[in-house]
Amino acid sequence: MLSGRRLDLLDPSPLDVEITDIAHGLARVARWNGQTRGDHAFSVAQHCLVVEEIFRLTHPSASATDCAMTLLHDAPEYVIGDMISPFKAVVGGGYKAVEKRLEAAVHLRFGLPPHPSRELKTRIKKADTVAAYFEATELAGFSHEEARKFFGLPRGITRDMLPMAPMAAIEAQRLFLDRFHALDRARQESAPT
Repeated sequence: MLSGRRLDLLDPSPLDVEITDIAHGLARVARWNGQTRGDHAFSVAQHCLVVEEIFRLTHPSASATDCAMTLLHDAPEYVIGDMISPFKAVVGGGYKAVEKRLEAAVHLRFGLPPHPSRELKTRIKKADTVAAYFEATELAGFSHEEARKFFGLPRGITRDMLPMAPMAAIEAQRLFLDRFHALDRARQESAPT
């Protein structure tokens, strides 16, 4: 990693995880295999920001911890990249096992539970699916009908509520870090003393 950390993919240690490496990597990994409109790729860092925004809009009383886990929902991709879902299905369980170990290392590094609860995971997945709908229609060339078939029709969220314009990697990196640090401060302030 650029921080100088060495991360063992088969047995990742939370001690080797740095938020700057995560933000840097995610800001440079393209969603939709880079097949999006705009002068810049729509990065996984931007996607994570959009998903967390949707999550907050649909769950206004969510804790800072839940929001942090939502922001970090694709954090393993800073190491393993973003594979499209059909390819993940072909690769199978080995990919998922590596992803789960990385998720646990990331979460533990920042004082979060190793994995989201089933309920939180479901809520994050719903926000992720809403983001995918808007990414598909706004950036990846899907018709609304086609996107509805794959992702369903979002309810209560509209395109104008979300930051969907692809941006330079350095900007996505900065915004991701800013949001992470804001959530981290909120978590610390709400922690019992």
